[in-house]
Amino acid sequence: MKAALLNLRGSLLPGILLVPLLVVFASWGQFEPQLWSHLAATVLPDYLWNSVLLAGGSGLLALLLGGGLAWLLHAYQFPGRALFNVLLILPMAFPAYIIAYSYTALLDFSGPVQSGIRHLTGLGFGDYWFPSVRSVGGAICMFTLVLYPYVYLLTRASLAGHSPRWQEAAQTLGVSRRRYVWSVLLPLTRPALFGGMALVMMEVFADYGTVQYFGIPTLTTGIFRTWFGMNDRAGAAQLASLLCILALCLMLLELYSRRQLRFYHTGQAGRPVAAKRLRGVRAALATGAVVTVLWFAFFWPALALLVWSLETPQTWLSLDYLQLLGNSISLAAASTVLLLVVAMVLVYGLRQRLPVWQQLLIRLSSLGYAVPGTVIAIGVMWPLSAIDNAVDQWMEQQFGIRTGLLLSGTVVALLLAYLVRFLAVAMQSLESGLSQIKPSMDQAAASLGCSRAQVMFRLHLPVLKTSLWTAALLVFVDVLKELPATLLLRPFNFDTLAVRTFELASDEQLASAAVPALTIVLAGLLPVILLNRAALKR
Repeated sequence: MKAALLNLRGSLLPGILLVPLLVVFASWGQFEPQLWSHLAATVLPDYLWNSVLLAGGSGLLALLLGGGLAWLLHAYQFPGRALFNVLLILPMAFPAYIIAYSYTALLDFSGPVQSGIRHLTGLGFGDYWFPSVRSVGGAICMFTLVLYPYVYLLTRASLAGHSPRWQEAAQTLGVSRRRYVWSVLLPLTRPALFGGMALVMMEVFADYGTVQYFGIPTLTTGIFRTWFGMNDRAGAAQLASLLCILALCLMLLELYSRRQLRFYHTGQAGRPVAAKRLRGVRAALATGAVVTVLWFAFFWPALALLVWSLETPQTWLSLDYLQLLGNSISLAAASTVLLLVVAMVLVYGLRQRLPVWQQLLIRLSSLGYAVPGTVIAIGVMWPLSAIDNAVDQWMEQQFGIRTGLLLSGTVVALLLAYLVRFLAVAMQSLESGLSQIKPSMDQAAASLGCSRAQVMFRLHLPVLKTSLWTAALLVFVDVLKELPATLLLRPFNFDTLAVRTFELASDEQLASAAVPALTIVLAGLLPVILLNRAALKR
């Protein structure tokens, strides 16, 4: 029995979780030269170029904005600084596609900004130039506003971890503050900056709602078109493998940057160096700069959604909305329970000192968080469809019964996709909490006659209560916001808040999309605030 459990958590379970990724790359066994020659001659260059341009542009702008804000709040004292430390992370509650909808309503031809310009100047259509929000540049701005907190959080944590004695030592050597920043502090913070940039780029590669709404052809939209437009699953899986390779390369870059951070972090020994107090115009400019970022990144989109939702107050109590809410909550709750159980099994496997190859397999099984939802959806659909077809054929031959779809096209497919996609979120939180329990405590409990189950329920779970709640909350909201995998795998006539928001916005019914969109944002605020509190305690 014990050996079976070890095999379950050490090889069988992680192996099952790796199947979707392996299936995607195995699709190259059905390589079709004609399809790829057609794609290469028509749309593939645009897919690759737009994907790289969006990720690179968003990553660079997020690097500058997030890093600049982290340095401003670290190095200078000005009005509102303590409050800004909390507020600057709030844009993470917005999925990128929701903020894109709000800005399209504001800046599009029929929006209030251009309507005001025409009213004040008397100009008509085509008589003036106005930047198009539905463009690559517009999408880069949307991604930057939502994703800069990744860079901000990592950079803030890195700056807080640098010993203040370094600056004191530099001052005694006659080094100016500016030279210290450029020669010492910036190189030490570089891993955090580029690690955050890599995370931003991975999120952009994974996005579907924003680029589809803006009409920008990327690898993600190409996967949908190849699968549903050309009815070619193999071609879609091969495109997905290209996206997977890009995402995995960025994940390795992010892991490399985090590895470097371990070597440069030191405790804050001695009295911290006081932030430089800004006064007068400089203080006003610093406060104004942060308020401007917060207005465009959070308060304006939130205000727009609130106003639109109040235009249709009956939507909050409509049966359609309540059904969407019920579908979303039940799906997120079931996924959360499943993920916590699986994550606990795997984390315990790592604690039991399994063989190196099994530990590596467990680590690899959590790579799904770095892989876009479209890739995982394709990897899940293929094996489940094969199982369904095999069972259906066998039942018809043996008993003359057609079973139809038992797994694919059901909630089971969605749960498996979420399990692969968000396992790393649950594992990271639980492993962090479990690492605080010394192995000697387990040994002491065992010496007192406690079984492994008793050790877990009487010792580990009480200590892990905070970690469990944190993991549950983060997973719940991630599932609530997930769009591409849900679009591809949801059962027939089964919609969620994210899917309905996307569908209504795609039909230009932005006011109707406000209620489900605002619900998603409100659900995302609590874990964002908790994440910020946890980061400030480090």
